[in-house]
Amino acid sequence: MKYCARCGSEYQDSVRECADCPGNPLLVSAEEMRARGLPLPHEMDKRVFVRAATAEDPFTAEAFVGVLQEANIPVLVRAGRSGVVDKLTTGNLLPWWEILVPEDLRARAVPLLEQERVQELATTDEAARAAEEEERETETPPSPPPAP
Repeated sequence: MKYCARCGSEYQDSVRECADCPGNPLLVSAEEMRARGLPLPHEMDKRVFVRAATAEDPFTAEAFVGVLQEANIPVLVRAGRSGVVDKLTTGNLLPWWEILVPEDLRARAVPLLEQERVQELATTDEAARAAEEEERETETPPSPPPAP
């Protein structure tokens, strides 16, 4: 068998060029594919990635990715919406980002992400309380009414 070094398609030995790739690159042997560090079709990663969490903002998505990377869990982030902000006019109710992990690691990833979400909510609540306290401290008390 021969293989396209660009897309990895497999061809019979009688075929000389890849029919799928632009410019019809020449095909190479399995040995040449291995020498170039390219996987053969049957050697490619066949893991299935599933949703472990969603994120409504890029900061949360970034935090989730960091947590998973620290735990050596492969992660993919996929945009759920593209460019449209208004839920009322689009009807698209998907989250902004989906956090995907290999199916066999989902049970390990979900608790880590839930713990991160709880920590972020606590931090957000604490920041809101601090902002309210600061606002109260900077407000000037109303001046007393003038004496008659």
